Amino acid sequence: MKKNIVIVLLVLLALGLVACGGGEPETVFVEVTRIVEVEGESVTETVTETVTETVVETVTETVTEQVAVTFAGGGDTLAQVQDRGVLNCGGNANVPGFGYLDPDSGEFSGFDIDFCKAIAAAVLGDAEAIEVTPTTGQSRFPTLQSGEIDVLIRNTTWTSSRDTALGFDFAPVTFYDGQGMMVRADSGITSISDMDGATVCVQSGTTTEKNLSDYMTALGITYTPLVGDDAVATRDAYDSGACDGFTTDKSGLVSQLILLSDPEGHVILDEDMSREPLGPLTRHGDNNWNDIVSWVVQCTFNGELLGISQENVDSFLGSDDPAIQNVLGEAGDHGTALGLSNDFCYQVISQVGNYADIYNRNLGPDTPFDLARARNALYTDGGVIYPIPFR
Repeated sequence: MKKNIVIVLLVLLALGLVACGGGEPETVFVEVTRIVEVEGESVTETVTETVTETVVETVTETVTEQVAVTFAGGGDTLAQVQDRGVLNCGGNANVPGFGYLDPDSGEFSGFDIDFCKAIAAAVLGDAEAIEVTPTTGQSRFPTLQSGEIDVLIRNTTWTSSRDTALGFDFAPVTFYDGQGMMVRADSGITSISDMDGATVCVQSGTTTEKNLSDYMTALGITYTPLVGDDAVATRDAYDSGACDGFTTDKSGLVSQLILLSDPEGHVILDEDMSREPLGPLTRHGDNNWNDIVSWVVQCTFNGELLGISQENVDSFLGSDDPAIQNVLGEAGDHGTALGLSNDFCYQVISQVGNYADIYNRNLGPDTPFDLARARNALYTDGGVIYPIPFR
């Protein structure tokens, strides 16, 4: 009858990490314990084996000289956009109020789309010189990384990993948001803590998935996620009754609410599940282009603070106020420093508007959303929008 024999060698060696080099082999003796299993019995024996080991000398050198960091040259994106004559902007096609493609007209509109137009007005002098590439939560970052678009403005949350590991730079926040939860009005749910065992619709490829998991874990309740590929699939799943709740940024919930089969039959709970600062982003390596996008955003903030709107901008030309002169390009070289015309902010406000114009046109009281400014008001009105001065 055959016997099964298992041999396990436990060898204890002191090993060093060697970068390079050689040396003469040195014979060392190592005690090895063999455990031999024979027909269910264990026999332990200690033997001495000869092991040949190469011993080398390792030298560690401390380098104190600082190495300079080389950044990619600025201005390449600006030159490409101006040579092309069109700004390629990544946006959304399925979030009314922020980024929406009208199926009848084939035109994009929304808060984020207006910031695409503002950049085109500053860089090309024509707010309509844009090509919007609709992106999903999963496709948006590769589309920007590949260079297919010049800037991404698609309700995208500013996070550490996106700002660093993914190779992007964010411009100033254009919309301060927070993740929320929508439920049916007759569900009896008044708080997320009431949703133990619920199924929740959530879009893939977004911070929403992780936020949902973290929030539910903190509450100590269980749930089942139903993940949709995009906003439409996620909304449709909720609308069909497949989920007890629908979660995304509150701004997104407001815009999706009007697209449900029975908008009056749903409510958005008061709780904020996260902090979601949303804004434009560009690729690492082109500081000048990110500066341009950033100062276009600041232009809209400063316009509102100074009372300069799309309707009255021409009346401010020739002002004696240095702050107004700088914003409208009648003094200083703020545009030239970016590679633009000094009146780039005038073009932004006259063609697209200041921040209040953009907000009210897309989200304000005369829209189906009637979304209060809240945190997105100027700091002078109790919000957190704090314009950086043109100086």
